[in-house]
Amino acid sequence: MLLDLRTIYFIVAVSCFVLGILQLAAYATGRSDRWPLWWGLSNLLIGIGSFLVALRNSVPYAVSIDGGNVVTIAGYMLMFFAMRVFSGRVLEQRFFWLAILLVSVPVILIVSDPTAVSARLLYVSVICCLCDLAVAREAFSIVRRERLYSAALLVALYICTAMIFAARSILAATGEIGGPDPFGGSVIHSWMAVSAVAFIMLRSMAMVLMAAERSRNQLTELAHHDPLTGALNRGGLAQHASALGSQPISLLIMDIDHFKQLNDRHGHAAGDEILRLFARVSRGIMRPQDLLARQGGDEFLAVLKNLSREDAMAIAERIRLEFAAVVMQRPDLAVFPTLSIGVATRISGGDFESLMHKADEALYRSKREGRNRVEASWDNQQAA
Repeated sequence: MLLDLRTIYFIVAVSCFVLGILQLAAYATGRSDRWPLWWGLSNLLIGIGSFLVALRNSVPYAVSIDGGNVVTIAGYMLMFFAMRVFSGRVLEQRFFWLAILLVSVPVILIVSDPTAVSARLLYVSVICCLCDLAVAREAFSIVRRERLYSAALLVALYICTAMIFAARSILAATGEIGGPDPFGGSVIHSWMAVSAVAFIMLRSMAMVLMAAERSRNQLTELAHHDPLTGALNRGGLAQHASALGSQPISLLIMDIDHFKQLNDRHGHAAGDEILRLFARVSRGIMRPQDLLARQGGDEFLAVLKNLSREDAMAIAERIRLEFAAVVMQRPDLAVFPTLSIGVATRISGGDFESLMHKADEALYRSKREGRNRVEASWDNQQAA
């Protein structure tokens, strides 16, 4: 036989041991979340399970086959748990371990006959196939939510392994693989096991890539966003502004009136809460494609894409009124901040700095005329 199945199981075991130790070492550095812990334990369990199965006819049957298959199933289910942790949707651990116990019971009770190799292969393959599909589903949700390209690679890899397990299930159900001696099976079974080794390595590499891509995205997010309000900072705004080109936009520059008095009277903690409150109110009214940036202190800037001046002023007025209404519901405040807003619109052409200058002039006109109002730049070249 070209490929010895017992040897392949030993190779799977060694590969999983190495991957598990590396992932546990990564967790021990303290630089990541808990997912490497569960992922590492998952690989260790799969490695132990493969090693025990490879010892068939060398150690008691209850250890090699029953124990090996139970540990393998636990490893595959733990892989799903690790992916849940990575995606931030953790399962209750007690329910998870109970699920592992319930799924493992049939291995011991239903297919404990040493000659029932095909039935055992069928059951274990179905469980592993379902676990791989569940992991692929979690990875797909990460693709949709975080736009991680490496997560899409992980989806493809897990779908491939799920297909291998599905094919293995069909072959076991039809009696093509199995029999009294599983290590004397078909060449197809051996090639499936070899493919499993390759995919195990590739999946772990894709998981590392996914973690690295997420870390890079998080660092970029921190570098371009204000940590207090979550709005873009100056650097983040500059990056987005350069991508706007000459498309029509309306610009709102919003300043919180009486903010210094609020800080002096109630302290900076109250001022920070008002800033966060303003950001929440603004995001609730602005559209998903619009941009909110903090220019510094109590001044914010909103970029509204493809809106006329009249529509932009209507949104600005809604933000002003909603902010005032929410602030008035705070009985602990003796100083009630309001908003002064300047609006400028670019239909086509013109640079972003010039548009900011026009909106800034409108803002100062709002301040001069009594605050708590919306004023627009009425440049004829900007008119809709």
